[in-house]
Amino acid sequence: MSNDKNHSRKNGFIGQIYLLAYNFLQIIGWSYILYKLVNYYIGNKDNNQTLWETVRFAVNIFQNAAILEILNSITGLVKSNPVITTFQVLSRVVVVCGVIQATPSNYAAASLGLPLALLAWSITEIIRYSYYFTSLVGFIPYFLTWLRYTTFIILYPIGVTGELLCCYDATKYAISNPNAWSYTLPNAWNFTFSYHYTLLFLILLYFPIFPYLYLHMISLRHKTLGTTNKKKI
Repeated sequence: MSNDKNHSRKNGFIGQIYLLAYNFLQIIGWSYILYKLVNYYIGNKDNNQTLWETVRFAVNIFQNAAILEILNSITGLVKSNPVITTFQVLSRVVVVCGVIQATPSNYAAASLGLPLALLAWSITEIIRYSYYFTSLVGFIPYFLTWLRYTTFIILYPIGVTGELLCCYDATKYAISNPNAWSYTLPNAWNFTFSYHYTLLFLILLYFPIFPYLYLHMISLRHKTLGTTNKKKI
């Protein structure tokens, strides 16, 4: 999840158009991913594709596009904390590119964590980008504000659980293939890299970072809904 301070309304015309287009396209993209996820389980099952094969193209585009949010916050185009935004965006990008795509299809891509993560990500992003889009046009319906600062209570833990399960299943591949994505000594660079230990480090990072980000969202919820609960639309 990204930082929840409102987008700036002091951008120039080009900046406003860019932010409107970016948020609108992300709404469309994550709505499509949610549709594909739901349809995979309750819709037409005559195809032989896995869930990841079904959503891979869209997830790669719209999740990696979120890297722009880091640049937006650093440049001041939006009023978001660059450090928090970086943690929140890169955690998912690493899961998508460094975990799911970096291991064969019968590991992280086949994990129970994938549908959990996709469900939490897609619902969260549809709400979040809708909130940002309406903020840019100057009218945020109360129900959207309420969803933005309430659904994370359940969706955030679900998403993190899904991400951790994907990472855990990726470690199985790293254990059985110790040279995969690793660089061992001796070598000309005198440098070593272990994919397995990197995955373990990534998993451990969740334990201090997740509570911090979750409490940050709780604090924002109290500040936002505490001042808007008498202004329902």
